[in-house]
Amino acid sequence: MFKSLDILTVLGLMVALAAIIGGNILEGGKTQTLVQLTALVIVLGGTLGAIMVQTQRSTFLRAVQMFSWVFTPPEVDAEATIKKIVGWSQTARKEGLLGLETIADKEQHDFSRKALQLLVDGSEPETIRNILEVDIISTETSRMDAAKVYESMGGYSPTIGIIAAVMGLIHVMNNLADPAALGAGIAVAFVATIYGVGLANLLFLPVSNKLKSLVNTQTRYYEMVMDGVSSIAEGENPRNIETKLQGYLL
Repeated sequence: MFKSLDILTVLGLMVALAAIIGGNILEGGKTQTLVQLTALVIVLGGTLGAIMVQTQRSTFLRAVQMFSWVFTPPEVDAEATIKKIVGWSQTARKEGLLGLETIADKEQHDFSRKALQLLVDGSEPETIRNILEVDIISTETSRMDAAKVYESMGGYSPTIGIIAAVMGLIHVMNNLADPAALGAGIAVAFVATIYGVGLANLLFLPVSNKLKSLVNTQTRYYEMVMDGVSSIAEGENPRNIETKLQGYLL
């Protein structure tokens, strides 16, 4: 399940682009001077190639899949889940752990379903915690690695932009016989630097940090479910379980 469009992300991109384009216009520049397809191809292609060399295939594909999270983050409704867990604990007290079997079969969230199944199978609280902790750590690690792909892209793109700028200057130097074209040629060369630095600081690094934040939120959510199910296995009072889990909402 995913939330609706993250308005803050869209608004942030619009504000950043408006500030750059608007500032260029206020300085008397023309917007079309910032549009250079060749420079964009070099910066994006070079950055993508570098990150493909660096990254394992599974991590790269996961990073591509997670990009949509920036605009439509995964839904994490902690309050509703706390109510569900309290309901599970009340069912367990009234009907025993086997009373949760039907609930486990209907649970849509994979992690919660696995936790409930461990509970129904009569696993010890420590065993439940150990098994779920492995899941949490491995999931967090793989998703953090995917988020770091964009962080690395933010490191490569400015350098690729400089490479593209130098290439453009070389082209300019080869045409010194035409002084009238030197100014425009140099301007085009430096647009590549703008692309490299701009993509790093307006897209790649913000995307990486946003994904890391979302992964941390999901990890806390999984830990909350683990604590709740472990508490049920330990036979804690539903009211105490609710009080404990409310701490995750702070």
